[in-house]
Amino acid sequence: MTTLSGKTIIMSGGSRGIGLAIAVRAARDGANIALIAKTSAPDPRLAGTIHTAAAAIEAAGGHALPIVGDVRDDETIASAVDKAAAQFGGIDIVVNNASVLNLSPTASLDPKRYDLMQDVNVRGTFMLTRAALPHLLASPDPKVLTLSPPINLDPRWFAGHPAYTMAKYGMTMAALGFAHELGQKGISSTCLWPATLVATDAIGNLPGGDQMVKVSRRPDIVADAAYEVLTTDGQTLNGQTIIDEDLLRARGVADFAPYSMTGKDEGLAPDLFLS
Repeated sequence: MTTLSGKTIIMSGGSRGIGLAIAVRAARDGANIALIAKTSAPDPRLAGTIHTAAAAIEAAGGHALPIVGDVRDDETIASAVDKAAAQFGGIDIVVNNASVLNLSPTASLDPKRYDLMQDVNVRGTFMLTRAALPHLLASPDPKVLTLSPPINLDPRWFAGHPAYTMAKYGMTMAALGFAHELGQKGISSTCLWPATLVATDAIGNLPGGDQMVKVSRRPDIVADAAYEVLTTDGQTLNGQTIIDEDLLRARGVADFAPYSMTGKDEGLAPDLFLS
């Protein structure tokens, strides 16, 4: 696959940040993109809504189907899959992008926040992929892309924020499960994770987030790497947990300064799970 023209993507999240960047990059090929996201009205803490995201997709040359809903809700997922398949004639790609970031230690993490992370990150990834399976199996080159890290068992990631680590690694385990279970049926499942912090609202809203954003890369780097994954034919990347920079370097990118918020490819903050 050398283009996403005519391909249909269903994505969890996507109103802003990395998800929106991936959607807009795919839209430049003329892809069809169904977004499942909760933000239907402006929020002072968050840039954009599902409707502004849909407008950006259309402006880039794609076809958008904005679906306001919660990926934790099974009826929302089932309805979104049905709507996407009906409007665009099938589903070729699932992008598991929706994720909740909470770095609280165990004692100070509210049970509802724990459940939110597990339900959005892990359950949402599993159930959206599950719901789309009949359509993926009918696609000539189906893909599942999950925004989650390589599993790194360094104790530091469990000592600092075990609940978040569990939630992100749960996404990775689901994606690897898909790769081994469904790869033999033609579905390629891949994880993608940034080499450095990426400037998103999730990072910016953390304590000290303004400074972290300044030493981050733009979401475009993850979008370009995602595009490479989604346009790689067949099972080549099935079961891999890929770092954006590594893949782009392997595909010929040498200058990463344009991706940086500083305009320099140095002094950047390493991302979680990789430093």
